[in-house]
Amino acid sequence: MKQIKAIIFDMGGVLMDLDIEDCKAAFKSMLGFEAIDSLIDPCHQKGIYGDLEGGVLSADEFRRLVLTESRPGSAPELVDQAMWHILVGVSPYKAQLLNRLAESYDLYLLSNNNPICMPRSRQLFEQAGAPVDRVFRKCFLSHEMKVLKPEERFYKSVIEQIGLPAENMIFIDDSQKNVDGAEAAGLPALYYEPGSDLSQFMAEVLGRPEYRMEGVC
Repeated sequence: MKQIKAIIFDMGGVLMDLDIEDCKAAFKSMLGFEAIDSLIDPCHQKGIYGDLEGGVLSADEFRRLVLTESRPGSAPELVDQAMWHILVGVSPYKAQLLNRLAESYDLYLLSNNNPICMPRSRQLFEQAGAPVDRVFRKCFLSHEMKVLKPEERFYKSVIEQIGLPAENMIFIDDSQKNVDGAEAAGLPALYYEPGSDLSQFMAEVLGRPEYRMEGVC
């Protein structure tokens, strides 16, 4: 592997811990929205949820569509609150790792995301001690770029915007499908197993044992 200068992280499942089942339960209990089971997935959302993350639907359009199949009288803000249940938080050791990595590497975020969850995600990164705007040089978000991983043009756009040779970048994702898509587009990528020690993983990837943190797992 060539010298790595830029590290591109997926968010959910890599940096941000997720709870899919809690999110589904919240949509059902708070809104009576049973269709959530067919929409939500750890990596690749479907239906109107996928359209929200792909920038096809605005946040207001998504809320209206959810409310048409929800309990009568449900308030729009309940849609946001239910969605936030998917976001558990950023582990303190991951926040510490990001801050340390940012001292030596250009860090980027590449995420299938949406305009309802991203503001809450920023709050959680801030609370963990790794503010998004300080740690990452740029965020590549699906709803803003109107394209979803693993589409080739998403990765090619990221490579172009970062402006380094692709061989000097590495992309980390918890979906093998997304990793394969990145590799096919010319972006070196590695699969990370959710729940495993990210500090050990990055120490091995970078050949820098000093990034390994004790007592993580």
